[in-house]
This record gives sequence, structure tokens and C-alpha cells, in this order.
Amino acid sequence: MTFGVCETGIEELDAQMGGGFPVGSTILIVGSSGSGKTTLCMQFLVNGAKKGEKGVFFTITEPLFKLTSNLEKFEFFDRSLVDDGTITIIDLRIIFERLGLDAEKYTVEDTNALLGVIKDIAKELNVKRLVIDSITALCYRLQSKEMIRDFIFKLGTFLAAKECTTFLTSEIPPKTFIFSQYGIEEFIADGIIFLGEVERGGDLIRTLQIVKMRGVDHSRIKYAMSITSRGIELAPLLKTR
Repeated sequence: MTFGVCETGIEELDAQMGGGFPVGSTILIVGSSGSGKTTLCMQFLVNGAKKGEKGVFFTITEPLFKLTSNLEKFEFFDRSLVDDGTITIIDLRIIFERLGLDAEKYTVEDTNALLGVIKDIAKELNVKRLVIDSITALCYRLQSKEMIRDFIFKLGTFLAAKECTTFLTSEIPPKTFIFSQYGIEEFIADGIIFLGEVERGGDLIRTLQIVKMRGVDHSRIKYAMSITSRGIELAPLLKTR
């Protein structure tokens, strides 16, 4: 079922997919530390919020005060969107504590309880854009590939039915071309955006490449990615002889 197109608001990225992501897709945002995953995800939420689409950002790896402090540096960020509830930022570790999920590894019952809370929040807020930063940290607590597959599949299916487009950040080691820590997330996701780097003239240049996107005739060209005060900016990565 196709509901339409979800624009990221990053012009060059949307153009690579003929306008944007299919609404309701689950996209894996893959990269090592410092590659721009969180910035890309938040820009995606903010640009949607400016169009009236509610969004929720679940963080696991970064305290709320540090996350919002870093966002204040970007011109695209509008604090009023958080203050008025158009964007909701939630620390998943607080949810873990309230559910009594303090164990290092979750049972099936623990996982279902967490999934139920995330679904309830998405439904109550009527969000159209959702981010989990990071799915790697969340999946660390699941005990098997089957549990990881089941969690992502159930969450993605529920959100797709709600016409909610989802970004899941995936942490990988630097200088590697893999898509996840557990080798299962990429097969469940509808799309993969890989944030990497290339060395040129002694500098490390950030790059962005759409590796996979179901339902879209997309470009697979690798783009140079800059993170400026305006946020994520893309330009063709010129080849050298």
C-alpha cells in the first residue's frame, strides 16, 4: 500500500528519490560516530514539523540536555516546535526505568512491553515521523536475531499502518561498509542510507549514499555531505583522476 511521499526537506536527498521516501517506510541511517546520523534525523523531524507533521525522537545514547544544546547551534532547529509539542523528545532510558527494565538482556515479555509503550506514544501523539537513536543500543538488550527481527518488523508494520515514516540510526565501526552490528536490521528496513567518509588531500570528507529504498527508483551515487550551521548539505562527490 502506498500513501504518498515523505519529503525530508533536504533538497538534494529528496531529489535522489524523485521527491522523498514512501510514507510509512522504515529507514536505517547507518554510520560511525560523528558521521551526522543524529543531525540528519533531527533535520528530518524539524522539516516535517514545520509542515505540521508531528514527530517523536527517542534517544538512548545521549542525555536530553546535551541533545537539545547541540541542536541549538543549527539554523534549522526551532525550539518552539518542541515547546508546543509538535516535536517530542523522549529519553528511552527513563521508559526502561519506569517499566522496570533494568536488566542487561530482555526477555520476550520485556521486549513486548517496550514495544507496546513506543506504539502507545506514537498513537497518542499521532506522529507522522519517528526516530530511534539508536536501534543498535536498543537491540543490544535483545537476546537473539529472532527477537531483533520481530521487534523491528512489528514496530515498522504498526507505524506504516499509521502512515508514520521511521528513521532508525545504526552504529557501525569507522572505515567499514556494513549496515548494522547484528546483521539483521538491514533486511527488515525498507531503506538504507549509508553515511561514510573518504580521504582526499589529507582531509576526511563525509559522504552519503542511498544503498536501498523499496518502492523508489533512486540514485546510488555517493554524495559529499557537509554539516554546516544550516544543517546537512549535499553536493556531488567529484571523481579524481
